[in-house]
Amino acid sequence: MLAPRAQSLLRFFTCGSVDDGKSTLIGRMLYDTNSIFEDQLEALERDSKKFGTQGANLDFALLLDGLSAEREQGITIDVAYRYFGSNKRAFIVADTPGHEQYTRNMATGASTAELAIILIDARKGILPQTRRHSFIVSMLGVRDIVLAVNKMDLVGFDEDVFNTIVEAYRELTAGLGFAHVVAIPLSARDGDNIAIHSQRTPWYRGPSLLAHLETVEPVSASAETVFAMPVQWVNRPDLDFRGYAGTIASGEIKRGDEIVALPGARRSKVARIIGPDGERAQAIAGEAVTLTLTDEIDVSRGDVLASTPHHLKPRRNMDARLLWMIDAPLAPGRDYIIQLATGTANARIAALHHQIDVESFLPRPTQMLTMNQIGLVSLACDKPLVMADYRKDRELGAFILIDRLTNHTAALGVIEPAVPTAAEFNIAPAVEPSFLARIATRMDASDIALSVALSSGVYVLTGNQWAAGAVLTTDVILRPLIAELRSRTRARVEGGLDDGNESGAGI
Repeated sequence: MLAPRAQSLLRFFTCGSVDDGKSTLIGRMLYDTNSIFEDQLEALERDSKKFGTQGANLDFALLLDGLSAEREQGITIDVAYRYFGSNKRAFIVADTPGHEQYTRNMATGASTAELAIILIDARKGILPQTRRHSFIVSMLGVRDIVLAVNKMDLVGFDEDVFNTIVEAYRELTAGLGFAHVVAIPLSARDGDNIAIHSQRTPWYRGPSLLAHLETVEPVSASAETVFAMPVQWVNRPDLDFRGYAGTIASGEIKRGDEIVALPGARRSKVARIIGPDGERAQAIAGEAVTLTLTDEIDVSRGDVLASTPHHLKPRRNMDARLLWMIDAPLAPGRDYIIQLATGTANARIAALHHQIDVESFLPRPTQMLTMNQIGLVSLACDKPLVMADYRKDRELGAFILIDRLTNHTAALGVIEPAVPTAAEFNIAPAVEPSFLARIATRMDASDIALSVALSSGVYVLTGNQWAAGAVLTTDVILRPLIAELRSRTRARVEGGLDDGNESGAGI
């Protein structure tokens, strides 16, 4: 089923709007590459008669849509992975849903892909979900795109229809940072331009879909090649062995290499590298290994072992782009659990800067994010996490937010470059207001109303206007004073922690 292990492997996925033919396309590819067993083909023939939408013909979508709800509704709900290969390359493909309600499942399939096949129905053209999926693909660092204009048989294989859609899509996505956009006219149901060129598109001179997938060399979203491994588990079977197990996120490691354990910034050297088949001299990205060190240093789950020098930085505050995934909206001030690689922390939405308009891909002001909306936020964590900008490191630049009450995955996030400070722009900072002036500015209309209500309640209960007046005066003074002192204390504590982290991050 798979190409030889010495051959390369390509991970790709399909996306697009509802009923654009994503499942049918993958099913047809499996069929045309002889990747279906005889018993699967017999089951497909039976299922096509019972659930199919293609009359007497095989309904290739049923090879992917296995849930009863998917077959009843004729849509994809969950992500389906399939493994197949040709003589030149092995493939792992993810079939993702097009329905807006299941956008989070589409993002799951995109998160590990190297290439995206974005389908467009030739009859309908570019739809809102096509725009949303294209932005999510760009956000998650996929740089190679196949624009599959499907159902060309329903428009008579009209070249003008194809060219119009391709031109509109290229104009739409010009600012999304795609490295390559290869457009192919298809009929997934009939197999046109899937494995071989179709005689019904003599005007098309490009490769077939399979030929392109066999030869494309995807552009990596991560430019960094230094070694980094999040620690998944501290392996301590007895007193004589302490190993740190995990999957290497990037780079390679050799016996004797110097490493640093983050966020603590303690140095050591690699004594042994142990893989599934025993001890080895080196390991590369994607391999699960256990490392032992020459020194007894404090390393636990969530820490990251990295080479020196490295690009990683322990941080408590970050700017991130979020795809919101649950019905309950996001609003500033809410607390969540953040999981980044193997590390977890409590995180608060410190600020919501904007959301993305899927029609224009431009930011617009907002007070909240609802399901499937994308926005830029600032997060504050209660402890430092080892992270990198997503554009530099795809593994250590992505995270999820988890709702503390329901344990649902609330959002998928990617870390954006930090907002430049005034010093970086050579702008003189504003003169800091005096302590009393800051206290005065902390009282707004709601605070004053609350103080008046409190003093009125005291007057109603006691009938003593002097007591009510004293309560009003005390509350007006103490409320902003306590808020200011709390703010100063928090800033001092956070500043101290950040200074400590900065000193370790430069190693």
